[in-house]
Amino acid sequence: MDSGLIGKIDKAKRYAEQHERFRFDKFEVAFRGDNSNHYVIFDNGVFKCDCEFFLTHRRCGHSMALEILLKGMLPEIKET
Repeated sequence: MDSGLIGKIDKAKRYAEQHERFRFDKFEVAFRGDNSNHYVIFDNGVFKCDCEFFLTHRRCGHSMALEILLKGMLPEIKET
């Protein structure tokens, strides 16, 4: 294996352990829930989920699970 590539792999592993280096501004996630699958979008501080609970409460287990998973890697969550 190329020695340059080995160095890049080592650097990537270090970066992956340093969550403070990352900030997710926008993403889309297919979420496999207990009862059905859902689609969650995050766009510049705002979550959207296609589940019924989210429609009435603006938060749900799916969006909150992503907040926990990505703690420290999301900008401030905006209330809509």
